[in-house]
Amino acid sequence: MSIKNKVAIVGAAESTEIGKVPGMSAMQLHADAAINAIADCGIDPRDIDGLACTRVEYFAPITLGSYLGLTPRWVDSTFIGGSSFMALVGHASAALATGQANVVLITHGESGRSNVVNTPYPFHEDMWEAQFERPYGTHTAHTMFPLGVLRYMKDHGLTPEQMASVAVSTRAWATRNPRAWLRDPITVEEILASPYVAYPVHKAESCVITDGGGALILTTAERARDLDLPHPPVYVVGAGQSTESPMISQMADLTTSRAFRVSGAAAFAEAGITPADVDHLMAYDPFAFVPLYALEDLGFVARGEAGKFVEAGGTAPGGTLPMNTNGGGLSYTHTGMYGMFAIQESVRQLRGTAPAQVEGVEVSVCHGVGGMYSSGATLVLSNRLP
Repeated sequence: MSIKNKVAIVGAAESTEIGKVPGMSAMQLHADAAINAIADCGIDPRDIDGLACTRVEYFAPITLGSYLGLTPRWVDSTFIGGSSFMALVGHASAALATGQANVVLITHGESGRSNVVNTPYPFHEDMWEAQFERPYGTHTAHTMFPLGVLRYMKDHGLTPEQMASVAVSTRAWATRNPRAWLRDPITVEEILASPYVAYPVHKAESCVITDGGGALILTTAERARDLDLPHPPVYVVGAGQSTESPMISQMADLTTSRAFRVSGAAAFAEAGITPADVDHLMAYDPFAFVPLYALEDLGFVARGEAGKFVEAGGTAPGGTLPMNTNGGGLSYTHTGMYGMFAIQESVRQLRGTAPAQVEGVEVSVCHGVGGMYSSGATLVLSNRLP
């Protein structure tokens, strides 16, 4: 059963503050964003009968539901890393389309910078990464993610200047967003002069570390038509998800993500679109090179051409494919899992309310990654019904 055009995002909001929020715990960021999303659409909280959140922490839907005073009849706590939120939107859409819920609240909250009551990601000794990768010196995303781009650079000729252009393009959008953590313009030369975090990735090509939260409220498209909404609904027209290996060293091909290709193809097929139909792209960017994989694996450019496309201004303001228009994880915010904030920006662009608004956006693709290319999830969103 397809979810195409059967579900609408009617509420979307972030926490009141993002960036550095030492006065709020992760749970409070969840709740603050939820309250703001409820206010954003004006729905009665008593109508919420579906609840979803993620992360292997104490605020699974059980605790969060109690904290918010909700009694859901449908719950989901899927955890596949930063792409979890795209997957949760797909799951919630299926639940709404089949009558398992009428109104679903999806939340996120993370004290990534201030670390107020955060539970760190567990690295158990029996995990494959701990057994087969960490003994060789890799530790955290900064040392594992770059393994793929080294092979990509060798095979496809990606230059350091082209990779740095991703961060330059994203920062150009961030300069227009007053909530962005980093807003000063930056050049390729400045990026390449910044310290390495792990060769070949520089500090300025790595995501920021922030606190923040976000929440979405979904309901059926039919119900959305009957609501007195302050903003136009945003329709879910396609969704896909997939996984690959939990270890980056065991990817089938270090220069392309199988999970990206599978999730993107599924979402595009359900939506009945091609890359040429897309007006706006949010591609999860924990590091500057990750959106290059998304551009190729989702079919926007040919293999090996993403770096040239970005360097030529294709994703920057005025480009043919506006990408990461909020400033992305590189400049806007990155709490540890960024996927929720990418969806928020897709919704804003489709509503016409984004700080760096792109004219005429009707179809936005929002794509997430989890782990070191271990998962991929893709959403196709639109502000129009056929």
